[in-house]
Amino acid sequence: MSSILGISAFYHDSAACILKNGEIIAAAQEERFTRKKHDHSYPFNAVEFVLKYSNLKLNEIDQIVFFEKPFLKFERLLETYVAFAPKGFLSFSKAIPIWIKDKLFQKNVLIQNLKSHDIKFNDNKKIFFSEHHLSHAASAFFPSPFEEAVILTADGVGEWATTTVAIGKHNNLEIKKEIHFPHSLGLLYSAFTFYTGFKVNSGEYKLMGLAPYGNPIYIDKIKQIIDIKDDGTFRLNQKYFNYATGLTMISKKFINLFGQKPRNPENEQLSQFHMDIAASIQKVTEEIMIKISKSIRNEYGVKNLCLAGGVALNCVANGKILKEKIFENIWIQPAAGDAGGSLGAALAFWYLEQGNDRKINVNDSMKGSYLGNEFTQNEIEDELRSVGAIFKTYKYKDLIENTSNYLIDEKAIGWFQGRMEFGPRALGARSIIADPRSHKMQKNLNLKVKYRESFRPFAPSILKEDLSKWFNLSVDSPYMLLVAEIDNQKKIKMTKNQNNLFGIDKLNVKRSEIPAVTHIDYSARIQTVDENTNKIYYDLISKFKEKTGCPLIVNTSFNIRGEPIVNSPSDAFNCFMGTELDYLVIGNCILDKKKQNKNLIKNYKNDFELD
Repeated sequence: MSSILGISAFYHDSAACILKNGEIIAAAQEERFTRKKHDHSYPFNAVEFVLKYSNLKLNEIDQIVFFEKPFLKFERLLETYVAFAPKGFLSFSKAIPIWIKDKLFQKNVLIQNLKSHDIKFNDNKKIFFSEHHLSHAASAFFPSPFEEAVILTADGVGEWATTTVAIGKHNNLEIKKEIHFPHSLGLLYSAFTFYTGFKVNSGEYKLMGLAPYGNPIYIDKIKQIIDIKDDGTFRLNQKYFNYATGLTMISKKFINLFGQKPRNPENEQLSQFHMDIAASIQKVTEEIMIKISKSIRNEYGVKNLCLAGGVALNCVANGKILKEKIFENIWIQPAAGDAGGSLGAALAFWYLEQGNDRKINVNDSMKGSYLGNEFTQNEIEDELRSVGAIFKTYKYKDLIENTSNYLIDEKAIGWFQGRMEFGPRALGARSIIADPRSHKMQKNLNLKVKYRESFRPFAPSILKEDLSKWFNLSVDSPYMLLVAEIDNQKKIKMTKNQNNLFGIDKLNVKRSEIPAVTHIDYSARIQTVDENTNKIYYDLISKFKEKTGCPLIVNTSFNIRGEPIVNSPSDAFNCFMGTELDYLVIGNCILDKKKQNKNLIKNYKNDFELD
């Protein structure tokens, strides 16, 4: 038996993964254990979890693979500062001591951290380093159901690469093309994330959610700062940016071009200007991704596309690529960001370094992305008792029956079942669920449960077999990474007066039979639910359909804004008691908020920073 431990760490979204004989056994992000959003520290808890779940001790692991090469990254840092000198000396002087102390000699740092699991560990011959975008590409291709595919990765920056094109065939993968720093689609999108008042490396999905409220009237101005070629390759005019050498994303020239200072989220509300900016950068991002996709389809003639990297989490752009029918099939790594680099690093070593045969699982080698920890019924009950929870235990059939009734009664429910998801999306294991037919649910969940901006959309989880009856989508979307329009027959057309409302005022207009999951442009970020990967979630939605005729429910992550998705029963109870959730369904237990000890209610939202 061969085992490989993959690790990503020290930048953002640290994670760990274990393979046994090439099979993905377990994977988790460190943030879920430490409760620090996007935790970048060494993933001690995640490593402990994957070792325990795999029944392995650290000394029994054959290889340990880190997701990128620190020396190449340091080379890029030095060359960038030399190229821009003397500009950026302040940023340079702050970065270098950290690099020399913590990042440059990462092998030594890793060994010291690995010793925290086993003091006797000292075998540095077991430690290997992948490359950042190779890890992304491997995470996208090797778990995919394709014998051959072209792989597109795009993010902020790895060592040098920001965008790569690779070809995967059988058990081999080769990067063919790269776009290098400072020209980066991920950093371009992050610059606009910063400009509209959201956090870089955290708020990009907010920018995507805001885009439908605006009109893309700033595309021409954006194209003054990015030169896009016919094949989708691009160059950014660095006069408009400050990320290469400075401590912020954009320069004064950028601000002058668009005519307003960056929004301060502490004291400035979102305006139509910010919505139009969001709409414009989203359109440009889609244009680039579509042009690259068309170009590589024509050049390589491969019918399958795999996607990874942070930009692959832009599910609106993914949906547009699918809609264009450029490729016959598309597969997107559910942990597309840096967390998935831990998985890709391990897979790259298994196949590319060791040359092992590849066995394709046409169903789902990611196991629905349910790769995290799970709790037995006894563990759940013991932990609930220890935090003072009042609960009742039900048989399976009654649990499904009661939960479906709560949904119909328009209750907001915390749903905690099975193994935790790997990646940024809740997929029906650590979810908040609700009735999509309720016209008030979207607003209530945002303001009373998630404590986040009211404009944010929610996703539908729909039975796989009912997908095409409700949405203009005919392919599975198990990881909630594709956006599509709702079926025309389910839409409620907006009147002329409603169309003229200010962006966020459109929230209160009922636009479909399932308004809680219908964004203002009639789109939805869809998760298809399969009985084989999540039976209890499938059974719940089936029961809801049996009673209502509606084969889908609202699914959002079980957390509040700024908090990582809940990991343990205690996390779930804390979130339940700190929000206006009505019920918590965890294992075979149901908790009614009205029956809990009022002294355990907490001012939960102040425990986490705005994300």
